[in-house]
Amino acid sequence: MNRIPLQVSELTAEAFKPFGNVIQATGDFRMINRDTTKRFHDLADINVSAKGGRPLFNIFRATPVSRPVAVTLLERHPLSSQTFFPLDNRAYLVLVAPAGDEVDISNIRTFLARGRQGVNYHRGVWHHPLLALDVETDFIVIDRGGEEKNCEEFYFPADTEIYIDY
Repeated sequence: MNRIPLQVSELTAEAFKPFGNVIQATGDFRMINRDTTKRFHDLADINVSAKGGRPLFNIFRATPVSRPVAVTLLERHPLSSQTFFPLDNRAYLVLVAPAGDEVDISNIRTFLARGRQGVNYHRGVWHHPLLALDVETDFIVIDRGGEEKNCEEFYFPADTEIYIDY
């Protein structure tokens, strides 16, 4: 058995840039609504219109993962970005790999997202399904609706054990 542990890094906009956008209410803003509201504007590159797609606004409820976290597959969306933002202010893990035909294990990155950080995966970026920690967590999810298939899965070889011991 080939055992591959993955290291967890803090989620920052710069570290995540090759994979998508970090969504958080920090940095520049403008005051609106008679100066009663701070607007953090245009935080993610939402991309869902390929082949007649339309935006879907969803809530996903994620069951917490057991530790160590076994990584057996990644998925990607070839026609759109996909956005996740936690509703419960709880930390979660984000596991990604660059877009491409296959996943190179050496290019996998794992991040710890704080409860006030969301992510927007660029179109085609490989990522693990939701990885809630400790308790059930709700997420707002924005992705693509349409007739075309928009989810592909990549399974790792059975003789390879990839895990996150967080």
